[in-house]
Amino acid sequence: MARGEGKRGNVISPPQLSARETAAAVIDKAFLAYNGRRLREACRLFVEKIARPRTRIALAISGALTPAGLGASCLVPLIDRGWVDWIVSTGANLYHDLHATLGFAPEAGPLVADDVALLEEGKVRIYDVLLSRDALLETDRFVRETLLEALAGGDLGEPCASADVHRALGSALLAADPRSHERSVLAAAARWDVPVYAGAPGDSSIGMNVAALELSGHRVGLDLARDVNETASFVYDIKRSGGRSAVVILGGGTSKNFTLQTEPHIQEILGLDERGHDFFIQFTDAREDTGGLSGATPAEAVTWGKVDPDRLPDAVVCYGDCTVLVPLWTAYLLERCRKRRPARLWKKRDACLRRLAADYGSRG
Repeated sequence: MARGEGKRGNVISPPQLSARETAAAVIDKAFLAYNGRRLREACRLFVEKIARPRTRIALAISGALTPAGLGASCLVPLIDRGWVDWIVSTGANLYHDLHATLGFAPEAGPLVADDVALLEEGKVRIYDVLLSRDALLETDRFVRETLLEALAGGDLGEPCASADVHRALGSALLAADPRSHERSVLAAAARWDVPVYAGAPGDSSIGMNVAALELSGHRVGLDLARDVNETASFVYDIKRSGGRSAVVILGGGTSKNFTLQTEPHIQEILGLDERGHDFFIQFTDAREDTGGLSGATPAEAVTWGKVDPDRLPDAVVCYGDCTVLVPLWTAYLLERCRKRRPARLWKKRDACLRRLAADYGSRG
């Protein structure tokens, strides 16, 4: 056991830091208490237990992480190394993921802004990040044109999951620029066959563009039940195959719940025998005592069947800003963690869904 970790009575007596340490070394040596220690626990939990061949890893993304640059800097490297098997994201993160690849990278803005002046300049603001209104309009055009082509080519059947919509967008980025997977979460996910879902697909500009197509007579035919069943089938399939399920949650909200509800869907709704996810990591700035979902702890999740009660020691919540914590966590993994063979769940989703449906249909 590392010095200062875990057991009561271990002495916190770190060596002095120097100019030679990597980010991972700093975390190992100096992150010994409070949320620093929680971050180190999250790093080590992933490296030592989660990143194994028979663990299926879900990544939940909320907040405005992609316009802050975390898509390219952190999430793409995680996908490239096989550490993400399926994703649930807010639609906003996926929409903003498109801008830079289309030539409209976000800009750093002032900490104190004159928003009326920004409106007149054609700028929109996310705290200290600025986007041009042209970026929004051109991204909207790209989304609509891509989905129209997918409908015409039969790539968006009816019904379809939100993952089909996001796959079409990621594939279009790759077709236009084979190196787009270096910058875009959606392109990287398409390249490695990682399904990407939106827990609330109507709550974003992608959803609004789908709605606009509907008004013009082009029905995309999103089937939200398929999203619920497909994501649950990924968990059910790996657990029935003798493997384990891990969730890594960046933020909270709908993406957190949609990822975790896979277990209550299996147990409570479908009536199939299961005990909850095996591994849980969350980075959040939300408090538990307000009763909001984003601050709900793994222990609370146990009462809903979301987390296996026997696996609570393998659950870590690290409180803080994701724009600070996630780059440090990613840097640690890049140094300490081995690559995995990609699961390519996109190609297995129909088989996983058939297994879930068959077992649900054969209940006694």
